[in-house]
Amino acid sequence: MPMFTAQFSMPRWLLPGALGLTLSLVAGCETYFATGDTITTGTYEATATVTQTWRAEYARSFDRRQTIHMQTFASNSLVNRNGVRPEGAATGPDDNGLYWPPLPPRPTADELDDRKREPIEQRTDPAILREVDYAITFDYDGQRRTLPTTRSVYREASRAFADQQALEITFGPGEQSIGKARRVASFDR
Repeated sequence: MPMFTAQFSMPRWLLPGALGLTLSLVAGCETYFATGDTITTGTYEATATVTQTWRAEYARSFDRRQTIHMQTFASNSLVNRNGVRPEGAATGPDDNGLYWPPLPPRPTADELDDRKREPIEQRTDPAILREVDYAITFDYDGQRRTLPTTRSVYREASRAFADQQALEITFGPGEQSIGKARRVASFDR
């Protein structure tokens, strides 16, 4: 008996959109698309807020995902501005051009034990979690705005700041993020 197989063919005009959607899902949630208007500004500040936090996982059984819970302990943050070494930096710049604060105090054995919800819970060794939040603040049309952005936009704005150049930025969807930045050599303020 012959097998019936259905073939699906996607219209050619839909392929670029499907590929873009696939790439966005693979790239992760830190992707801000450059889909909006482009503006040029000579007044801007790129920030990368770095945070280091001690954390440990606790569970009755690490084989059963639903019993696992995360506990966080001491944390330290530092704001990087325009790629310039901030006061209080202990290390850096790293491979992404970021400076980091000193490590927060490691949790003690008593602190780790106090976070158990049940006496039978086990825990992992504490580990340091490193997080970065990128943003850019700029003046445009008499307004000061701060919007989230990506590492690449932060790096481009930092280079432009070091070279005293203006910045051409492209908004993301709904003007709620910055998806792209490009240095502009000359700009009338």
